[in-house]
Amino acid sequence: MKYLMWLLKAAIFFTLFAFALNNQQTVSVNFFFGTMWKAPLVLVVLAVFACGLALGIFVMMPRWWKKRKTARHASPDAPHTVTDDPSTLHHGI
Repeated sequence: MKYLMWLLKAAIFFTLFAFALNNQQTVSVNFFFGTMWKAPLVLVVLAVFACGLALGIFVMMPRWWKKRKTARHASPDAPHTVTDDPSTLHHGI
């Protein structure tokens, strides 16, 4: 099982590496007020992905804070579900 996960990670890495090698063309991104950014396409894709990830985390933070606050104020004798137990969470790849 360990080797299968290692092979999966290697396959993902080499696929992304091939994507980066095939997208080295310089592109220009036009912003407001005539500003322009010229960069390789793979960097533009990476920057857009990182901005989307940051925006998604930022949007979800109030919900996480609300759940954390309600969990903190829950009564200690309340029944726990399987999802409340951190030992049951799986951490993916």
